Amino acid sequence: MKNIYLDNAATSPILPEVIKTITGSMSSFYGNPSSIHQIGRKAKSLVETARKNIAKHFNASANEIVFTAGGSEADNLILRNAVTNLGVTTLISSKIEHHAVLHTIKDLEKEFNISVHWVDLDENGILNYEHLEQLLQQDTSKKMVSLMYVNNEIGNFLDIEKVSNLCTSNNALFHSDAVQAIGHFNMNVKEVPVDFFAASAHKFHGPKGVGFAYIKKGFGIYPILHGGEQERGARAGTENVHGILGMEKALELAYLNLKEDEEYIKKIKNYFIKELKKSFEGIIFNGCSESENKSSYAILNVRFPKEYSMLLFNLDLKGIAVSGGSACQSGSNKGSHVLNAILPEKEQNKTSIRFSFSKFNTVEEIDYVIKNLKQIIK
Repeated sequence: MKNIYLDNAATSPILPEVIKTITGSMSSFYGNPSSIHQIGRKAKSLVETARKNIAKHFNASANEIVFTAGGSEADNLILRNAVTNLGVTTLISSKIEHHAVLHTIKDLEKEFNISVHWVDLDENGILNYEHLEQLLQQDTSKKMVSLMYVNNEIGNFLDIEKVSNLCTSNNALFHSDAVQAIGHFNMNVKEVPVDFFAASAHKFHGPKGVGFAYIKKGFGIYPILHGGEQERGARAGTENVHGILGMEKALELAYLNLKEDEEYIKKIKNYFIKELKKSFEGIIFNGCSESENKSSYAILNVRFPKEYSMLLFNLDLKGIAVSGGSACQSGSNKGSHVLNAILPEKEQNKTSIRFSFSKFNTVEEIDYVIKNLKQIIK
């Protein structure tokens, strides 16, 4: 049986060069970066060099990068500091954010009795920027806007420059969950001055369990994990040295081959769209995922004309790995919170599948998926 992996938005295969970097560091650089002996100091030096190299990709300073266990921790660190440390009393977000943002905001609302506002969305999940501006201007409270750069389920782009400008002109802080964007799109914090963003290595062919928060210079950050002074006091815990070095290597390769990989993956996605339209009458693409200009080249969210309750299971039996919504909700019977937020109720009950691509996918794999979809649905 073939194995066709089309769930790269959930996690991506680790590049061989990254595996080599990780395993080499495990055997050669095993010291604790907080130790004062030579072996520890060597590990510390490598971590700090990685921090500088990662920061350069975003035109950021090394001291603006805080290593975390992934994007969810980075989101939590940033949002919790906004309320407990930076004086934010109003959070503005959308109902289609990742749960790392949504659940954290809801917890903060309960714990601190802050104001929370949700920006309006249209039926394609496109943000109402006029409504965002109204929310920013409705009172004088200290505000933070938290909106993801690329939606993890429907691939929609945020007009990050427009949001940044709105936040700047209204003296609001701006945080973006950029987990689906980092390693796939360029981001220059000098050109688009976001205050905070979150990233995760396993979304760009790096290891799981490591990521980082970008925190603009000038914002003091208190830790949410206590027990040590690592990460300049922003995060307690011995640094994940081999994970950080693997992330550094994965990010280097991602940006080295960015245009080449983007063009290749676009061709795969566009071919899949063409074959789906040819093979299935009444198929719809959720959000803006069909558009080259409004969504990520790596994500396609497909809604079939009716409910096929066993479709994911049957695809899995054929060796085809995909997600119904986001992988973070696999096994949930609640459906996708993103699709529930933007689709009419009768459309929510139809089967939707997220296909997400990488440079390892091929046209032959797409043909295999189309062939099996036809067999299962008929």
